Amino acid sequence: MTRDSAPTVVILPAERAVQIDGEARQIGARAFDVLAYLHAHAGRVVTKAELLEHVWADLNVEESNLTVQIASLRKLIGARAIATVPGVGYQLTLSAKAPADPPKALPLPDKPSLAVLPFANLTGDAGKEYLVDGIVVDLIAALSRIPVFFVIAASSTFTLKGRSVDLAEVGQQLGVRYILEGSIQQAGDRLRINTQLIEAETGHMIWSNRFAGTLAEIFELQDAVTEQVAAAIEPNVILAEARRASAKPTSDLSAYDLCLQALPLTHRLPDFASFVAARTLLERALALDPGYTHAKALICELTTIARSERWLSLAEAAECLPLAEEVVADHRNDAMALAFAGLTIAFLDQQHQMRGLLVIQQAYALNPNSSHVLNALGWAHSYLGDTEQAIDHFTRAIRINPLDPIIGQERSGLGATLLHAGRLEDGVAALEQALAEAPNYTASLVGLAWGYWELGRTEEAKRLGLKLLAREPGMTITATVRNSPFKAPDKLRRQMAYLRGIGIPE
Repeated sequence: MTRDSAPTVVILPAERAVQIDGEARQIGARAFDVLAYLHAHAGRVVTKAELLEHVWADLNVEESNLTVQIASLRKLIGARAIATVPGVGYQLTLSAKAPADPPKALPLPDKPSLAVLPFANLTGDAGKEYLVDGIVVDLIAALSRIPVFFVIAASSTFTLKGRSVDLAEVGQQLGVRYILEGSIQQAGDRLRINTQLIEAETGHMIWSNRFAGTLAEIFELQDAVTEQVAAAIEPNVILAEARRASAKPTSDLSAYDLCLQALPLTHRLPDFASFVAARTLLERALALDPGYTHAKALICELTTIARSERWLSLAEAAECLPLAEEVVADHRNDAMALAFAGLTIAFLDQQHQMRGLLVIQQAYALNPNSSHVLNALGWAHSYLGDTEQAIDHFTRAIRINPLDPIIGQERSGLGATLLHAGRLEDGVAALEQALAEAPNYTASLVGLAWGYWELGRTEEAKRLGLKLLAREPGMTITATVRNSPFKAPDKLRRQMAYLRGIGIPE
């Protein structure tokens, strides 16, 4: 079957199966029910609410369940067989013919590209249409402020509202790789906003989430959706781009693809070998493009992680500071690159920690909804003793992107800062959760040993002390205090006391 031809599909109710071009195929019960209902109403657009009510009856399920079933059906019977109608629902279009002269596909930009389709108004109140559209317009504006994205303007995507469209064709027509769609439902005075991020060509769902609040909180809810979707999409799209790049033949890799391949390792660095592998990829990218700002910033990020894991000495890690300065001098409005460079300066150049903070604040001005920027702000403020600001930034980074690949590092920073602020129980709880999220992150072990010691849980603290010595056999109190980015005298005194208590040699 060619891309433009429609398969012959026959519903087999007795077998609860389908016959595709003469071949019987078994499908899941929910997928069959969705297909059968769309087939029975093939002459019209079926709303998402109607499908959810018919297929799942009295069950209270997430809209993402419907999205998953639609994606699986498109994979089975063809991506063009079920059209999306932005702002409404879906329509079975098996009998539709491809246009005689399909619109010419726009070339994809050289960075992740995204279109936000009008959301479906499932409130049952046409008067809420302004609200639904307003949330989408705000989302587009927020996403447009992320410099690493190419985002289609609202004036273009809203021309698709109410029209039956094929996501792959929308991707080609608008020249984007990813599409964000969603809907708004209402039950009493409560609103529920569902969002899904989809790869246009394949229909594969990359991410989904649901937001809920009351009508009285509508402006706060609208802000929360905008903030959290913008924050969550950034890492999810970048990781999706990384997976796409890693599937390409090695001979076809560009500097951009090499950088993308290094990203997953940067976010989850399990050992020194992974650090070397990721750094090698980035060095190859810089060899192809010596001015590649983001590759330089990722080397800085890798190096700070390697130093925090004690794989590099402070002097070895500080060798990347010139790269950080190159990023600051030529950041090209890349907020994430600026954040990584600023944190590198604050962590490794301890005479210029305030300068590092100022660089990260510049990144924040470019993109206040990036969890990576907020994480960097949290660490920098914590180094400088601004515990309340650090706690606020770490908390916000975790809240707006709870599935972030670096959440273990973010929560580790929150836990350490809570300890600095004297909130020992809260700090230990955060650090224990951070270790569950990132079991090999040394900074969490260091902080937890401190928390256990000050809470009087001495045996647990000493066990962690043995673990730290096993990871860094040459660890001493003198070197640890000298190289610590936390310079407040009271913190250094507390640090020396617990290090002696858990058995670290002078």
